[in-house]
Amino acid sequence: MSNLEPPTKMPGAHTPACSAQHTYSNLGEVRTHLLPSKACRPRTSEPPVTDPQPLPPPLPKKTLTRTQSLPTHKASSPSLTRAGPPRKPLVGSRSVDESQADDDRTGPAQPPAEPPFSWLDAELGLSLHDLNHPEAVHAALEARQLEGLRVVHARLHTRLLGGRPGPCRPEHGFRLLDSSPCVESGDALYYRLVRVHEEAWHLLAAKVPKPGAEEPHPWGLELQVSLRPHFNLQGLCGLLPEGALPEAPWSGSVALVAEVPELTVAQWLVEAGTRPPEEFTKTVALLLLQLSAALERLEALGVALAELRLENLLLVAPRGCTATGPPRLLLADFRRIHPRPPGTPGIHARQLGRLLRELLAPGVPLATPVATGLERLAAQLTRVRPSAARTRGALQALLWGPGPELRSHGAPLGSWLRVRRTMLVLHLAERAVGGEVPGLEDWLCCEYLTEATAASVDLALSLLWD
Repeated sequence: MSNLEPPTKMPGAHTPACSAQHTYSNLGEVRTHLLPSKACRPRTSEPPVTDPQPLPPPLPKKTLTRTQSLPTHKASSPSLTRAGPPRKPLVGSRSVDESQADDDRTGPAQPPAEPPFSWLDAELGLSLHDLNHPEAVHAALEARQLEGLRVVHARLHTRLLGGRPGPCRPEHGFRLLDSSPCVESGDALYYRLVRVHEEAWHLLAAKVPKPGAEEPHPWGLELQVSLRPHFNLQGLCGLLPEGALPEAPWSGSVALVAEVPELTVAQWLVEAGTRPPEEFTKTVALLLLQLSAALERLEALGVALAELRLENLLLVAPRGCTATGPPRLLLADFRRIHPRPPGTPGIHARQLGRLLRELLAPGVPLATPVATGLERLAAQLTRVRPSAARTRGALQALLWGPGPELRSHGAPLGSWLRVRRTMLVLHLAERAVGGEVPGLEDWLCCEYLTEATAASVDLALSLLWD
């Protein structure tokens, strides 16, 4: 068992004879001082007791059954025997009398206690009562699913938008990368340059007005500077002062933009003529969807654009996406803007209809479902003149459903939304397992399904197919 330690002090002549105490071992522990303390009298000047108290009979022999090693340590103070609730037995160890050892081994095993229900439903927030009501289970699953989609949408938005370079400061340095413009839009030339500050650098573009171009309205420039970052509105990050780049092929101060354009929508339209009809019409719908989102923000601010032109709509590669995916559209023309007249929600509807016809005009008649929906939408933009927000909803429904047959049969749109969200989550999970990175189209679809309700989907379908 264990070795007994010698006492720290040898008994003297006046030490009572009860110091020779009986000891025994149990459960790997050494227990001493079993005799009551009153049997040992304190040391006095009286002569020692010649007849010691008789020792108590030995305790019954016990059998130690052990399935795991127990720590060996000294017996603690008599506080182990103080009153209180009994201690729980050690799992896997027991100490029984020999007369009960066989009965205990052959007795029936007690089943383990079941975990509390809260341990099983912590993530969904369900109770035992809810499990008996399918409506509560469906509501919890739908809420958790929608919350997950919103998290995916927010993270994709952060990655696609990228870090903003911040405003320019006097201590910043600049370096021109190309002597020729990277893009020529309808009103400006764009030159690539680098802004340097200590160890940090940012790739920017200088927006140089074309010779003879209309001067931008001061209110338009002020509005563009004050706009909060938006995925489809060109953002300014300061002015490049005159003389900051002696080798620059322009004179005077110019605006600096955070996104470097690659081409205009007019240039893309010339290059996209050879693409398959399904890919072409889908990209047109995605571009028009992004333009509607930009106009929706302006309409919410009480601003209207006097003219929309394909050569002033810029295309940029989304950050962190493959080159084969759809491009990011930027509304960059703020020269001719004016306050939005009250009571005119669809101030941009006619211009959107005209742009849509320009995009669909070059090719032969496209017999695709998306092309059919775009042609119907172009007619509705002129006739109904919906707001930019309603136009965006119609384009979302055209791209990702539901189709007109669902509405014609009176199917519940809320059930369709739940199934569509589930399918999107599974689609993103399958692509993530395969190592594919979600792109711009995935983010736009997440945005649609996180915002959509049965009422908004019904309103979008009525604009498309009524």
